[in-house]
Amino acid sequence: MAKGASWSRREFVGTAISTAAAGALPIHSLLGAPTGALADGSTANWKDEGVLFVDKSPYAKLRNVPVHAVTITEGFWGARREINVNSSIPSMEKLLEANGRMDNFLRLVGKSDAPQKGPVYSDSDVYKWTEAVGFALQSGDRPELRALTEKIIKEVVAVQEPSGYLNTYYVGDKAKMRMEPDVQRWGHEMYNLGHMMQGAIAYYRATGDTTLLDACRRFVDGYLLPNFGPGADKKPIFSGHPEMEMGLIELYRTTGEKKYLDFAGYFLQGDDRIKFPKRAYVYHFCGIPFTSRTHLEGHAVRAMYACCGATDYYMETGDTTYLKTLNTLWEDLVTSQMYVTGGVGARSDGEAFGDSYELPNFTAYGESCAAIGNMMWNWRMLTATGEAKYADVIERALYNGINSGMSLDGTLYCYRNPLGFDPSGGDHIRNPWYDTTCCPPNLERTFASLPGYFYSTSKDGVYVHLYDNSVLDWHLEDGTGLKITQKTKYPWDGGVEIGVSPAKATDFTFYVRIPGWSNGTQVTVNGKAVSGATAGQYLALTRKWAAGDVVGLRFGMAPQVLEANRRVVDDFGRVAVQRGPLVYCLEQVDQPAGTVLFDVALDLRPNAPGKFHEEMKSDLLGGIVVLKHVGAAYEKPSEGGALYKPYAAASAAQDRAVELTMIPYYAWANRASTQMQVWTPVIRA
Repeated sequence: MAKGASWSRREFVGTAISTAAAGALPIHSLLGAPTGALADGSTANWKDEGVLFVDKSPYAKLRNVPVHAVTITEGFWGARREINVNSSIPSMEKLLEANGRMDNFLRLVGKSDAPQKGPVYSDSDVYKWTEAVGFALQSGDRPELRALTEKIIKEVVAVQEPSGYLNTYYVGDKAKMRMEPDVQRWGHEMYNLGHMMQGAIAYYRATGDTTLLDACRRFVDGYLLPNFGPGADKKPIFSGHPEMEMGLIELYRTTGEKKYLDFAGYFLQGDDRIKFPKRAYVYHFCGIPFTSRTHLEGHAVRAMYACCGATDYYMETGDTTYLKTLNTLWEDLVTSQMYVTGGVGARSDGEAFGDSYELPNFTAYGESCAAIGNMMWNWRMLTATGEAKYADVIERALYNGINSGMSLDGTLYCYRNPLGFDPSGGDHIRNPWYDTTCCPPNLERTFASLPGYFYSTSKDGVYVHLYDNSVLDWHLEDGTGLKITQKTKYPWDGGVEIGVSPAKATDFTFYVRIPGWSNGTQVTVNGKAVSGATAGQYLALTRKWAAGDVVGLRFGMAPQVLEANRRVVDDFGRVAVQRGPLVYCLEQVDQPAGTVLFDVALDLRPNAPGKFHEEMKSDLLGGIVVLKHVGAAYEKPSEGGALYKPYAAASAAQDRAVELTMIPYYAWANRASTQMQVWTPVIRA
């Protein structure tokens, strides 16, 4: 959200009625409550719409399962989600209040005399928080949280102008700046509205309440569509920060109103009546045809959100030029632009992608929002294609680059997520609040929506994407009731027991994801071994399923040593360690006294004793598996020595054995401000 490519978002603080009669109507007049007719004459139950409502999307291979249909029980994500809903979401609301986010609305109706606070995109903080609540309520009603949110929504919509415009920054003397070209570039008006739509839809799908959703439609139908868009009689729009595209397409899916899909297509195409320097189209990742893109560049969150909107557009239109572009950009992502943690965005300057293979560790930005955008995009690509490679990226980002963004107690957040850290510079990596507070509520909405990512259905069966203790209570696409129960200690243990119980004996295919990191996966059905499991693919189990059937999975969980492409210069001569879906790191606090973290190496010589020993520590960092490794510490520390000296190959005489302790990356910076690194030097010879 920075105003310039050289500023980070943390540093930058800075009236006609609708022409369509139907557009002026509240959404409940079209949808009804709880079930009503859509524009195409069909009906939809608002409770049964998933994270994406793609039931009628003609080019989506998979359908989303609604959040309420999956109960994540006690386990890895169950604990994380309980903290999210009991601590993170309530405490964030108090911080939004304390930092003036609601005063921005209240002052416009005479209920506060506080001045405007926060950057131009501050309204979006409230909308993302509302979306987090919406997803939380989809997992079960919480009357106090619901009442608080209804109060906030009423305070938001109370400031909407007769034209439909709703933004607390561009008011008073700033009202004349609305939708001016430079404001379109930096002002985040459409970004705020996009998040307003997503928050409104999530809350509607939880409660049936259309108050905020009606306000979104009044904004689009009353203010935007009559005045902006293609055609000589309308003004052009520059998206500025892609987000609106996703919001519009989900609004189309919710209402059936095709004008919203068409408007999203207009944003994705760009309008050549607006002229900006080339660097603007790079940084903002919008304004020119999306299908002309061949490389991920510019602001990482903007790029990820643009890819999300473009994938949504493909699933509705089937435009193959979009799919071709998306495939090109995805290959660019996974072959040269993504961190091993699933994080994206190499540069703090502009919060941007770097050049290909530019993946520094200590200066990595890896913004939490960008990792979330990566997960969101891959969810859409998975929905569109059913290909497991996208689920592998989802899992990598979720367990590592996203999960690291929130402290274990749910009250502190990482804006950036580096892969190496030295606190001597005074940086506090976890904080309760940022004036650009996009990441905290973004993390909260992700954890709240997580049940909706575990399963999908297809015409021929059901897919399981993620593993944890959980219960699916849903149905096949032919209407046959289906209950799936997972029992596991994943990600600490590779065993998963899945009970598959249809309401009646039924032929269908049960697709189980074999993670790309798992070697030698074993699969059984009712105790009998099944062949064909291939890492990085779904295993299709086709049979007549009956109540009581059990699928057994045993994933290979041996720690793996990873090396980067040699063109990633920061990782040359270094390795990372992964066990299951978790990337591990070293923290100084865990190492023996007198051992300097930046002077250690993993000892991978053939005859070295330094294999990895796994140990479950139930009393450490919420309960984790730590990895022990007899590595090496250099006798001559790097600090204080000569800056340059003659090369000498590493040898046993130059180091001493030391037991190193590794923890999962997501858990770092939860005890003390200490050094950390993911990529560690290695002794090979």
